[in-house]
Amino acid sequence: MLWAGLLTASAACYLLKLAGLSLPARLLQDARVQRTIPLVPIALLAALVATQTFSAGHHLVLDVRAAALGVAAIAVLLRAPFLVVVASGAATAALLRLL
Repeated sequence: MLWAGLLTASAACYLLKLAGLSLPARLLQDARVQRTIPLVPIALLAALVATQTFSAGHHLVLDVRAAALGVAAIAVLLRAPFLVVVASGAATAALLRLL
């Protein structure tokens, strides 16, 4: 059964890639598509961050991860280096879990 799922997922990924390559060029040259395409990775990353921060299983939660994300967001707004952003978020989460 595992192989059937793996082969099905592989075929689905291949067909999805083929569908993207099969789009007509005139559709890709549309101004709305050109403005939207660069925003898709940002939206996907934001959705992943929100899902991992505010959910546990099938439940919404508000715990130390939200506080750590808030501290990291403030560090980003202050234009801190990436390592400082990650370290401040991790330190916040660790300190709050310790309490």
